[in-house]
Amino acid sequence: MTQTDPHQEQPECLYLELSSQNEQPSVPLHTSISLFLLSYCECTSFKVFLVSAKPDTQSSQSWKSQVPMSLAVSMVHVKDLPVLVRGCRLPAVLDETGRYCRAGLAVVLRHIIDRTCEADPRRKDAASLLGFKKTCLKACAEVSQWTRLCELSIPSAVEAHLRQPTNPSLHLPSALLNLEKTLGEPVKVHNDDKIRRQKLQQQQKNHQKKISQDLQEDQGTDVTQPQDSQSANGLELQAALAKLYVDSGAVLSTTIRESSDIRKVKTTELPQLEHVFAEGLYFTLTDVVLLPCIHQYLSSLQSHNASVLSQLPLLLRWYLQVQEVPGVPRAAQACGMALSTRKAFTTGPPTIAETQQSSQANQESLEMTMKEVHFVGGPRPTMTKLKESGIEAVFSPHPCPSWTLPWDSLPEAVNPTEGKMSDVRAARKRQQLNNLVAMVTELARPGDTVVDFCSGGGHVGIVLAHTLPDCQVILIENKEESLVRGKVRSAELGLTNIGFIQANLDYFTGPFHIGVALHACGVATDMVVEQCIQAGATFVVSPCCYGFVQNTLKFTFPRSKRFLETLSYKVNSAWAWWTWTAPGQRRLMGILSG
Repeated sequence: MTQTDPHQEQPECLYLELSSQNEQPSVPLHTSISLFLLSYCECTSFKVFLVSAKPDTQSSQSWKSQVPMSLAVSMVHVKDLPVLVRGCRLPAVLDETGRYCRAGLAVVLRHIIDRTCEADPRRKDAASLLGFKKTCLKACAEVSQWTRLCELSIPSAVEAHLRQPTNPSLHLPSALLNLEKTLGEPVKVHNDDKIRRQKLQQQQKNHQKKISQDLQEDQGTDVTQPQDSQSANGLELQAALAKLYVDSGAVLSTTIRESSDIRKVKTTELPQLEHVFAEGLYFTLTDVVLLPCIHQYLSSLQSHNASVLSQLPLLLRWYLQVQEVPGVPRAAQACGMALSTRKAFTTGPPTIAETQQSSQANQESLEMTMKEVHFVGGPRPTMTKLKESGIEAVFSPHPCPSWTLPWDSLPEAVNPTEGKMSDVRAARKRQQLNNLVAMVTELARPGDTVVDFCSGGGHVGIVLAHTLPDCQVILIENKEESLVRGKVRSAELGLTNIGFIQANLDYFTGPFHIGVALHACGVATDMVVEQCIQAGATFVVSPCCYGFVQNTLKFTFPRSKRFLETLSYKVNSAWAWWTWTAPGQRRLMGILSG
């Protein structure tokens, strides 16, 4: 593998991390997952770099068996990374302009799929990985418990187990137990009525067959019969695999029309569908993320510890079923993953009784978690309670009351109306920008880096980049559609001091001097403030309506000690919602909650 200068003009570059374990370079799970998807999609749209913090990594052979031979990769030292990439968590993709970076596992994987489909529109199997309405792992880990579980919690738990193995039967990772619980829940998929009716028909057919066999046994007749190739329990798998075939002529028997009496059964009386894959019936990007993680966890168990597998029967069944997906065995072999087959395990897939028992236990656990004390109250009683505790809104004069941007003389692309919004909303947005830009202009010095967190289409960041040409401005946003609009607007202005990062806001780890956030939703505002404090940066923040405040791994609410002594979490959450809905004292309530 050759050393390549990453600063040269080139196609999109994909940067994957090499870590160090026992003084030897190793492939972390996020890198393994990315390589597995590249192999599965047979994607060659990127120039791939493996990033190491050690200079002698290339001479070691320990990691090379996990890199597909068909994939040409180059080595790069972390200090030689482009500035935007160096300030982000890997994996990351940098576009050909060097100004647009995608960072974080879910964002990068979704981009690999998009590029695969652009290069070959016939790859329906790759397109289907994005799931229904292309939303698989689209919601960021900051707001989606499912994305957080798959993108962060499970890989982290498995890597922690691999670093310090303990008795797995006593210390099963909680993230894997959460996944096991999910696999035991009923599956709901778009337009699943037909499959559920076919399942009912198959169950009735098997029931009639069982009655017939019992009758023949009573009469002393030989009842040996060939097994039905499509049992009721395998119907979901048949339907799931049928969707993966690119050839439209490959139609499985799930398309057979059900009988008239089955069509008359009410939907509520139809049997539930079982999980075939992680998100339900169909193979998605989530399964791609989980397979290297679960494979490494199972491989670490000595002789596939039977006591552990008995606690994860649904996860084991999922692991075996994923191997039946066309392309998975090939991709796994290319990445050095020797997948364990059914014969390798000391215990088989779960029986129906085991599945029901697991589901019942999980449901009881879920019900215990969901129990909450009933809350009685409203905005006025809560306002009174706060005042009695000495908590009131305090107003201070505006620090720059007459400062305003010269909107009439600014280029059109700077105006918020270019961001696809109504005139009324654009006028309100200009007022907000006047306030934020005034403060940042007063604080900024030449050479400073200003970060616009949760930037959306760049209404704040673009104005700052135009107003402060001697500063570097970075826009961070998880939604690709919004950030692309901002990139187009900045190109129209010819701005050269602006960069774009599509990622969760806390995936940005680079240094900066000023942090800005306008209406970062819910918990994101607290995350912005916390990140600015940790970076030793000044921050100018205007909070959101806070209608979706919820406890997270990073923050619990109320955050203030005074509020915590006065309001419970449930009352505080209701208070946050009232600031959005209550027409009367909304201004005071918004100030207090912010």
